[in-house]
Amino acid sequence: MKMTTTNMMDMFEEGKVLKICAPMVRYSKLAFRSLVRKFDCDICFTPMIVAPDFMRSVKARDSEFTTNEADRPLIVQFAASDAQTLADAACVVAPFSDGVDLNCGCPQRWAMSEGYGACLINKPELVKDMVRHVRNQVDNPNYTASIKIRIHKDLRRTVDLCQKAEAAGVSWITVHGRTAEERHQPVHFDAIKTIKDSLSVPVVANGDIKTLRDVETTHQLTGVDGVMAARGLLSNPAMFAGYNETPLECVWEWVDFATNQGTPFTCFHQHLIYMLERVSSQPERKVFNSLHSTAAVIDYLHNTYGSPDTQTIVKECSV
Repeated sequence: MKMTTTNMMDMFEEGKVLKICAPMVRYSKLAFRSLVRKFDCDICFTPMIVAPDFMRSVKARDSEFTTNEADRPLIVQFAASDAQTLADAACVVAPFSDGVDLNCGCPQRWAMSEGYGACLINKPELVKDMVRHVRNQVDNPNYTASIKIRIHKDLRRTVDLCQKAEAAGVSWITVHGRTAEERHQPVHFDAIKTIKDSLSVPVVANGDIKTLRDVETTHQLTGVDGVMAARGLLSNPAMFAGYNETPLECVWEWVDFATNQGTPFTCFHQHLIYMLERVSSQPERKVFNSLHSTAAVIDYLHNTYGSPDTQTIVKECSV
């Protein structure tokens, strides 16, 4: 099924700060993307897909990339270390998505040792080549080629990388405001602002976005065109809609999406562990975390929080 591509660049030009769900290994799959879209998420990324594996095997393509007509706008993120493999992978997913993103930010050792992820920020000419290949080979002028990066200690190197990517035709750039060595240190918002001020393509900020207020603050500090969240959305998929903790309607929506799409139990359960972390007590979490079947989880939710129908009645009565 070929789908209509959303013109992503038009979205950036509308002047509002776009709210984006990050590429998260194991987590930002179709069912979760469907959930966050119901709660004001503008754009979703797939989890990072290793491009050579994806091209090598039909089985990998089928298991790594699933989508449907409602799953738009969608960006497919690839790990790649050579331009032609990335362009080939982009051509395969282009009919079913709105853009591809090159991962230049993953700091994990396995990724760096394979030539993927954050090591690419030290190879600006290669990144430029990869962007150019995608732009030249995907037969759709609205299809975007973006990159997601971390920053260097010497920010001039990051600005140089971004300007080279811009010259090669990059559509937009996501900046995780930490170096490859930093994990939980504060995000360098000043660095993101410097990068934004140095480019004419849209820039998206990533790092420590936990509430809708964080989205607004990040925009004020940096002037970016969009804000991307990862862990904040895992613990509260309704965050972009302004909820401070996961509302129960969101929990039940997740149960619907996950069961309808055949989400494996461990993934189904883990998402709920994240979602309920802030709304349940420690004894409740202990019981919930030890459940071993979808039926047991659904029974627990009914018994502890009430059915989705009661939620609707409660909401209607309180209006």
